[in-house]
Amino acid sequence: MSTVPTRLLVHALVREDGTVDSGELYAVAGLLGMTDQQVRLCIKRLVAEGRFTHQGRGRKALLKAVADFTGSITPDVAYVRHAYRQDHGLAAWDGVWHLFAFAIPESNRTSRDTLRDTLRHLGAAPVQSGLYVSANPIEELVEAQARHLDVAHAVTCLTSTDLRVGGLDHPPALAAALWPLGDIAARHDRLAGLAQVYLDRLARPDGPTGPEQLAMFIQLAAAFSHAMEPDPLLPPELLPRPWPGAHARRLTAACWTALSETGAHAPAGAPVPRLFVQYEDLFASVPERLT
Repeated sequence: MSTVPTRLLVHALVREDGTVDSGELYAVAGLLGMTDQQVRLCIKRLVAEGRFTHQGRGRKALLKAVADFTGSITPDVAYVRHAYRQDHGLAAWDGVWHLFAFAIPESNRTSRDTLRDTLRHLGAAPVQSGLYVSANPIEELVEAQARHLDVAHAVTCLTSTDLRVGGLDHPPALAAALWPLGDIAARHDRLAGLAQVYLDRLARPDGPTGPEQLAMFIQLAAAFSHAMEPDPLLPPELLPRPWPGAHARRLTAACWTALSETGAHAPAGAPVPRLFVQYEDLFASVPERLT
């Protein structure tokens, strides 16, 4: 059974011309263990919300996206490229911790929560109430968000090379205490396992059909996002060895290359999902020697 929500599947199949072929949608949904009823109800909700228009009936219908809703599995090119650079020792840590402190009153709770979410999204970990730390230089992004929220006056940024928390000062020990490395590693292990299964399937003489390849791609993209989203991309110097993130990313790149080269997902001249093009551009932007 797939862990890909039906709504996410619809968004993932939006083609470059903004349309979704219902026949393709139902075929891929079936391969992911979704029922036709699930798909019909999802389409109905998306149309009612004004996210898509609908022309025709059943598997011959055509959906048209009102806006770009590829959403949560859209790759962040700069973020992923940095991960591959780290995997190959091209982004060494300088030993500097970047700290962010803020004191925003309860009356401005929404801004406080948004700033906290931004710090977590950028890979910072809470040290104590109102104090976060990152191993990466994210000051520019944090300060930009603080200005946008009009709370820059309440934010303090500083750096340290001798951080101590609860008696811990050894950098790898601090990383293990501050970030949920076990959970992050488990997500990468699941991604690596999925990518390896797909690589083995693609290597067989009886290659997968077009819809099967699309189902593979969507599940791989979802698993990649699930693994990468909570990953703070800590420098390799702070991580256990071997770190499964590097292995998972290498297998993902290899699997993507194999999927892309078969071409069965998109017959010549046929439009392809916009998300597929985004991942194609992503891996094209990462030098081959890094994948």
